[in-house]
Amino acid sequence: MIEPVRQSARAFAPASVGNVGVGFDILGHALNGVGDRVTVRVIDEPIVRILAIRTSERELPMNAADNTAGAALIALRSKHAIACGFEIEIDKGIPFGSGMGGSAASAVAALVAANALFAMPFTLDDLYNAALDGEAVASGSRHGDNVAPMLLGGLVLAAPDVAPIRLNVPSELHCALVHPHCVLETRRARAALVGAYQLSEFVEQSAHLALLLTGCQRADPALIAVGLNDVLIEPRRAALVPGFALVKSAALAAGALGASISGAGPSVFAWCWGSASAHQAAVAMQMAFASVGLVSDAHVGPVDAPAAEVIA
Repeated sequence: MIEPVRQSARAFAPASVGNVGVGFDILGHALNGVGDRVTVRVIDEPIVRILAIRTSERELPMNAADNTAGAALIALRSKHAIACGFEIEIDKGIPFGSGMGGSAASAVAALVAANALFAMPFTLDDLYNAALDGEAVASGSRHGDNVAPMLLGGLVLAAPDVAPIRLNVPSELHCALVHPHCVLETRRARAALVGAYQLSEFVEQSAHLALLLTGCQRADPALIAVGLNDVLIEPRRAALVPGFALVKSAALAAGALGASISGAGPSVFAWCWGSASAHQAAVAMQMAFASVGLVSDAHVGPVDAPAAEVIA
């Protein structure tokens, strides 16, 4: 049985931009400056217990098995013969149903904090698989486009059946993410994708994903701009985000390379070349949301953002 060497730890996990438009369920990047904080303590009982959830505008499950942070630690315990139990306190920094990876962030922060309690920390693969189990509680599927960039930082390819891969990203590439004050739950957004698709749509989307990744590798903003064009998912979800067409047009008019829905929405992100361009795009996007009566928050930072970390 694995025994801890510390009694408590606290970790921060950043928000994320899931899908990045053209990489549905397999591509995502971390977003610096906003995220969840989770404290994990050792308890003698061989269980996982949630003690408190703070600063959440929605009531979240206190039963560990129904909470992403609790489910992630339950998975870690069951797979690795951990003798002790865990007590969790969650401080939410990511709004509920925002498309910023809030459910994933709680799971990742809990795992990173728990990992710090042991003398021989678990591998990235161990943490990643437990995080996928946690994410599945909220979204209904084990997709890594949120948890992988939170664990690794930056832009990450989270393809099925292989370890996630952190990709090269030019330092000039910045993200402007704007979160309107409304909620769009992941399960509802995924339901909008049910239906028939044309083979030509998959071919075009594959080409765009390849161009985006090549543009990042070559630090070529022109290729990135051509690639950041979601023809598969965005058209089916756009109507769920109030004012989306106006917000996207505003970002592009302000100089963004491209823009799309962050995760399941309703947040909208834009990739920009340079910090100044990203700030301009953020202002334009907020003004567009305001024109349809929505207050919003803006977050701007490099796409190559830091991973989750222990903070205490």
